[in-house]
Amino acid sequence: MQSSNPVFGRAAAFNGRSAVHNAPAPSTERLEEMYAAPSASPAQTGRMTYDDVVMRTGATLGVLLIGAAVGWWQTQLTFIGFIVGLVLGLVNAFKKEPSPPLILAYAAFMGTFLGGISFQFENVAFQAGDTPLTGIVAQAVLATVSVFAVSLFLYRSGRVRVTPKFQRGAMMALGGYMVFVIINLFAQMFGLADGTFGFRDGWFGVLIGLFAVGLAAVMLILDFDFVEKGVKQGIPSKYAWTAAFGLTVTLVWLYIEMLRLLAILRGE
Repeated sequence: MQSSNPVFGRAAAFNGRSAVHNAPAPSTERLEEMYAAPSASPAQTGRMTYDDVVMRTGATLGVLLIGAAVGWWQTQLTFIGFIVGLVLGLVNAFKKEPSPPLILAYAAFMGTFLGGISFQFENVAFQAGDTPLTGIVAQAVLATVSVFAVSLFLYRSGRVRVTPKFQRGAMMALGGYMVFVIINLFAQMFGLADGTFGFRDGWFGVLIGLFAVGLAAVMLILDFDFVEKGVKQGIPSKYAWTAAFGLTVTLVWLYIEMLRLLAILRGE
């Protein structure tokens, strides 16, 4: 198997020069066989493929679903899942090299958190009302899948192109939204906002929710662009885990925003 490390590959080639020079010349039949042989595939050369990304993402989402099932039945683990998942998410985001065990651990703990809050949204009465939000989890899952599908269609059809200007705009919007989230969190902690979701109440909450869903869709498009460019540029296959992590983080965020938006709409 040829090494994907160029330094190691050059050293091996240098050390093997004498053996190559002393080897007998190949026969005519052997040369014809070598010429007719198909080119090495990306998988054979250790480069990332779309199949790599699909398989790694499928594995990560599978672990996420298992964690969600645990969190649904053991809601006391919700807070633990959130804290550990958040820490692992930050660790994975700042690592230079992807770590499959850490990525899968993030999916497991974040899945536990999602399962716990999903159970609460589904079965706990909203605000002072007497009617639980029955069916909201199924609606949020369907809405998340729909946004994912639409985002993928817009990207693959070329209707949305990722340009440097597009990326800068997306990062600025994400930064502004994160500032709002932090302010809203502190307002809830210090009793400055009385709503269930802080300042995200009423029609203002609906508008913020729609903005967040649209921003998550933009992040999905950036994830798709990373995958496509990575495959075309032949980056190492290990970065399929990076793509899987990015897609999972975005889908988790999108699902939470859908839950919150639907709760505000149904509460109104």
